[in-house]
Amino acid sequence: MATANIKEVARHAGVSLGTVSNVLNRPDTVAPATRQRVLDAITTLGYVRNDSARQLRAGHSRTVAIVVLDVANPFFTDVVRGAEQVIEGAGAMLVVCNSGEDSARERRHLELLEEQRVRGVLITPVDHGPQPTLDKLIERGIPVVLVDRGTGRANRCSVAVDDVLGGRLAMDHLLDQGHQRIAYLGGPLTIAQVADRHAGAAAALQDRGSTAELRVAVTTSLTVAAGRRAAEELLALPVRKRPTAVFCANDLIALGVLQELTARGVRVPIDVAIVGYDDIEFAGAAAVPLSSVRQPRDQLGRAAAELLLEEAESGDTHRHRHVVFQPEMVVRRSSDQPRRTRR
Repeated sequence: MATANIKEVARHAGVSLGTVSNVLNRPDTVAPATRQRVLDAITTLGYVRNDSARQLRAGHSRTVAIVVLDVANPFFTDVVRGAEQVIEGAGAMLVVCNSGEDSARERRHLELLEEQRVRGVLITPVDHGPQPTLDKLIERGIPVVLVDRGTGRANRCSVAVDDVLGGRLAMDHLLDQGHQRIAYLGGPLTIAQVADRHAGAAAALQDRGSTAELRVAVTTSLTVAAGRRAAEELLALPVRKRPTAVFCANDLIALGVLQELTARGVRVPIDVAIVGYDDIEFAGAAAVPLSSVRQPRDQLGRAAAELLLEEAESGDTHRHRHVVFQPEMVVRRSSDQPRRTRR
């Protein structure tokens, strides 16, 4: 059944279009009896106001979008939850878009969001190079805030975690445990967080003058399945060359590694220690509780949403800010076994 329109409401109530508009937007300016007649017509006809069209005409929207790398990753679930609390508290709605770590798909999402003239966009970009689609949004007056990604650019805000420091924390922990053959698992390296965490781990080795070997195994994605495949490749190495510890770019890869090692009878942490990154809820609940570098996921989402709403309200007077949170090393059983005590 077709939805009633404002003209039909006016005809049914015997009033002008302007009177119906006043009832909807400025009801205190309409006489009580006339106002009630219009409201009765709205109820009888089942009229629903078209907020999206009205907001587009006004040049603003109550919809904010967040574009994430992987909607199935619990890390982003927590980030979205934090952002949603702030956005909904401001009377707006948060729409979640999944890029799937695909730059072409990300671009299509952003083009559609531009057409919809959303109030703003929170995004964790797939690539950390030039971002012309984001630049276009900003030129159109749509605020953009990068989430879990730092930026040196003056035309957008960002919230991030110091991932280089996070990589250092993980590597320092494994070196303190006495490991000399360590693998870093993650990818693609075009994802800035993956590259930064590796850079931090490599810097920790160099700064300590360690003779430990850091083997890099690049994965095609940041998933449990990718972790299992990476573990298979490591187990194919001769025992004397096999890493005694792995540092994974996120917890999903680490959980995949843990699953594969356990299935193959490899003891964690006695034979191989594992450290993940993000400290998602599943990390501590794993069969062997997973050591992980903790990110303040909820705070990332909240801070990003607050920056975006602040910019949307203040416009040209807004000062762009770049908020950086500090990671924390959380040690659990998957790596809490000094190498020197093993046989």
